[in-house]
Amino acid sequence: MLKRPVLMGISAMIAASFTMPVLAQDESSVSPIEEIVVTASKRAQTLQEVPIAVSVVTSETLAKAQIRDIKDLQSVVPSLRVTQLQQTGNTNFVIRGFGNGANNAGIEPSVGVFVDGVYRSRSASALADLPNLERIEVLRGPQSTLFGKNASAGVISVITAKPDMDAFGGSASLTVGDFNQVIAKGDISGPLSDTVAFSLSGSTNKRDGYFTNLTNGSKLNEIDRFGLRGQLLFQPSDNLEFRFIADYDEIDEACCGVANLVNGPTGGAIQAIGGQILPESPFARAQYFDFQPTNKIENSGVSLQADYDFETMTLTSITSYRNQSRFENGDVDFTSARLIDPNSGDTNIDTFTQELRLTSSGQGAVDWMVGGFFFDEEVDVESVLTYGADFRNYADILTGGIPGNSVLNQIEGGIGVPQGTFFAEGQGRFEMFTQDNQAISIFGQVDIHMMDDRTTLTLGANYTDDEKDTSANMVVTDVFSDLDLEAVGGGFIFAGVFQQAIAGGADVPTATAIATATAAALAPVQCSAANPPPACNALLGLQPLQFMPQFLNFPNAVENGRSADDKITWTARLAFDATDSTNIYIGAATGFKATSWNLSRDSRPFAADLGAINNAGLGLNNLNAGTRLAGPEEATVYEIGLKTRWDRATLNVAIFDQSIKGFQSNLFLGTGFVLANAGKQSTTGFEWDATVAPIDSLRLSFAGTYLDAVYDSFPNASGVGGPVDLSGQDVAGVSKWSMNLSGIYSFEFGSSGSGFVRAEYVYDDNVPIVENVASSVASRKVSTFNASIGFEWENGFEAMLWGRNINNDNYLLSAFPSVAQAGSFSGYPNEPRTYGVTLTKRF
Repeated sequence: MLKRPVLMGISAMIAASFTMPVLAQDESSVSPIEEIVVTASKRAQTLQEVPIAVSVVTSETLAKAQIRDIKDLQSVVPSLRVTQLQQTGNTNFVIRGFGNGANNAGIEPSVGVFVDGVYRSRSASALADLPNLERIEVLRGPQSTLFGKNASAGVISVITAKPDMDAFGGSASLTVGDFNQVIAKGDISGPLSDTVAFSLSGSTNKRDGYFTNLTNGSKLNEIDRFGLRGQLLFQPSDNLEFRFIADYDEIDEACCGVANLVNGPTGGAIQAIGGQILPESPFARAQYFDFQPTNKIENSGVSLQADYDFETMTLTSITSYRNQSRFENGDVDFTSARLIDPNSGDTNIDTFTQELRLTSSGQGAVDWMVGGFFFDEEVDVESVLTYGADFRNYADILTGGIPGNSVLNQIEGGIGVPQGTFFAEGQGRFEMFTQDNQAISIFGQVDIHMMDDRTTLTLGANYTDDEKDTSANMVVTDVFSDLDLEAVGGGFIFAGVFQQAIAGGADVPTATAIATATAAALAPVQCSAANPPPACNALLGLQPLQFMPQFLNFPNAVENGRSADDKITWTARLAFDATDSTNIYIGAATGFKATSWNLSRDSRPFAADLGAINNAGLGLNNLNAGTRLAGPEEATVYEIGLKTRWDRATLNVAIFDQSIKGFQSNLFLGTGFVLANAGKQSTTGFEWDATVAPIDSLRLSFAGTYLDAVYDSFPNASGVGGPVDLSGQDVAGVSKWSMNLSGIYSFEFGSSGSGFVRAEYVYDDNVPIVENVASSVASRKVSTFNASIGFEWENGFEAMLWGRNINNDNYLLSAFPSVAQAGSFSGYPNEPRTYGVTLTKRF
């Protein structure tokens, strides 16, 4: 909870806003701080009017801060964090410490991304270089009332510029930077007739990687992207408008570099089979890999928005179809040894959405909005994970032998299979998953204006029904993982005891009886220092090497592969214009995220279903309990906020208590991900965003967030060694303090030139990164400087020199237990210093 002194300090800040003196300014002059219009509530309002915690990044800031895609947004929005993991498309958006959705096509994000009102259902569909933008709005806290099922943590709304109906214009730009970066962009817009206008834009972005594969000198973490976007705007009358958008983008990159953080006991085994690891040097940004990763993503879509303006209301329809195709293949053991080859995934997602809404014109005492949203999506995933040529030798060493001579050879001989059968190259898993998802939402919201329009009561509700049908069809060819080591070990115990009994003079029936009884007693007994062989089953110690057990496909006689969720979410706010420049609001809202299915090889039946599965004759060797899905998330936020605007300053503050019941956690444990619901995760905190212009040419901004994020209840969280209780612990990866300070100074030179200098400081205080990696191994603290200087001339020519992370700050994005390397840990280092020059011509 927030400490009392902190609350008192915030209260004092709010109180001071009523009496804060306005900096001197001539009444006839124009405020140097522009008024920003947003559509956070799906109707146009100024940023200061809308009683929602929202951060807005304008097109000017996007350009001058060199924000190239949504990942870069976090440098100017302290409440937003974006983490890219082992593949380009595995990117996670987090707002106020809440967010998930990476690493599994079945997990939709908790932060919804919308581009021109069209929902992007997976983060990989929102990573393209940003097109010709007007602004980006980041809505903090649950937004399910107006935005539907997957906005339980917040919304990122990207708004692009419409085609120009009045005159032709456009721009062309070229950026050259370090790591041989070349970015070329162009756009053109203008009228085709009195009622039709168009715009076309395109971009290409190429850059060498900054992470070195020491095996062959090739580079990872490169950039190779291309995008096209076209629009038609048709206004046949004053009250009717159609906006058609078509876009295509592709990503073809080698990503992402992984560094060794702790070289555990398995490191020696890697070296013994000829593999190499660069140990414990994360910011060398280099490692040995046995092949170059592949990340290919194609996104395409079309949308049509129609707006018809009646005298008292506006009807809006937004129809869209989108396709995402992804292919990825990576060296997931992150060594030069060929342990895993390949680990590939091929995903295709087709999404259709339709939104209809009717909005009042805002001319009466009551503003209202009603609407509906339909969502239909098909997901198909095909993936392959097989052992490489070196894994058998690696396993021989891990079992205490040498390559070609280990207990594995003895087991192969004992059960009558050829030598080298276990962990043979090419054995593994061949997987197919599908998901059909249909959802419908009905929503409405009213704003009731009272007390001479100084007080507004907002009430809203949303009903969402979400249904999913899923399937899994997997073929597993890993022979060793299919062994019942209790039964096989019991067989060896029987044989040894039988031979001893015969040697001691027992007859065959007596020896058989003794051996049978001994095997039955010792086969399930684990060995330990206090209970060594022969009084136990030594083969049970090999169970951790059974990485790929048989998989129970679904639907089956017990598991139908279906989920159906429905929920009513609501919003209630009271906003009061305390003065002409100060607005105070207090409110509460709920959010909802539907069931997420584990569409991966890590899916397992629930423990409650194992009995029925065995009774139905579906039992498999080594079939362990786990999760098939994580149930719905239900979010609640209580918030009080202050928004002020003076001639030369603005101040926005929000104090909140936000929680999510059933937070969908997806944690990697070294051999797979575990998808599970946390009992409850909550964040109490406050945010502020202040801007001041002491003189016309200088604008200073200071934004920050304090977050106290804890697991109120998470008693059976997955840990590397088994279940752990995280209840009462801080949520890893969520810094308590995050801040952004920036300043921009504008100036004129010569008779036709103007320019600016912009500097920015980004800070996150130290925090453990993930729950299952010790903070001594992996923690993160961010202290980064960005800067740019630019010049503009009246002829439309612009030049800008920019640098990001110019102080070369080093920190980790995430960390995890190394794959199939017990005791070792790996992590993702951040991007180092980058800089470049951008030349632009506007016409």
